[in-house]
Amino acid sequence: MDSEITSQQPKTSQVETKPKLNPNNRSFKLQAKNVDVFYNDFQAIKDISLDIVENSITAFIGPSGCGKSTFLRLFNRMNDNIDGFHMNGKILIDNKNIYDESIKVEELRKKVGMVFQKPNPFPKSIYENVAYGLRIQGVKDEEFIENRVIESLKQATLYSEIEDNLDKQALSLSGGQQQRLCIARALAVKPSVLLMDEPTSALDPISSGKIEDLIHELKKEFTIVIVTHNMQQAARVSDNTAFLYMGNLVEYGDTQKIFTNPEKDRTQNYITGRFG
Repeated sequence: MDSEITSQQPKTSQVETKPKLNPNNRSFKLQAKNVDVFYNDFQAIKDISLDIVENSITAFIGPSGCGKSTFLRLFNRMNDNIDGFHMNGKILIDNKNIYDESIKVEELRKKVGMVFQKPNPFPKSIYENVAYGLRIQGVKDEEFIENRVIESLKQATLYSEIEDNLDKQALSLSGGQQQRLCIARALAVKPSVLLMDEPTSALDPISSGKIEDLIHELKKEFTIVIVTHNMQQAARVSDNTAFLYMGNLVEYGDTQKIFTNPEKDRTQNYITGRFG
């Protein structure tokens, strides 16, 4: 296996977005243009360019250490505080470069929500977890906050399970419920983009299925990017898939085509489990 990987080191190259990624001529919500990412002298991302259509689900796949989580975190500048981080190129949201000096990161993160690998509810009540983002934004209208909390919990398909227990400690919920609570918390401030870094990796199959169903529903209102090691999950939930390997974008295209008729041998080898 090691010899196979070593013998096929990918060349750093830009992968062009194919027309099939945007069949209905929708506008691009997210764009990466010739992006390089470094942690000190280590290059984690190598000249990646891609476009992501609004109200779509895009999966980033690839073996551990390939750069997919680093690449995901570029879209809400979560890498900024990592020692040694620096980048070249542009990340655009709604055609605006989010790394421009004029961009306020706090405002950016209102627009770009994030859900992490492990559920991370705050040690507060269910209600206050969802209300938290609104409160730190300075919202004082309690009726408005209550309406947003309920709306967000409904969007996250959690409200019917906990509607009589909103004052209950969030940490008492099951793992799957905690993750949906974290999604509701992200939705409460009305982002337009939702980043999900392996959101079901710590959950049981039933809870994972609920999250996948939820992702499909959220696509109607949000642009979603998900990092996953689960090939079946990527095939089930995403419209388009990007395969990263050793910091390079190997292939990017329609998910069905990626999983049934990929253009690159390395993609075929990865999705069939020959390495990874």
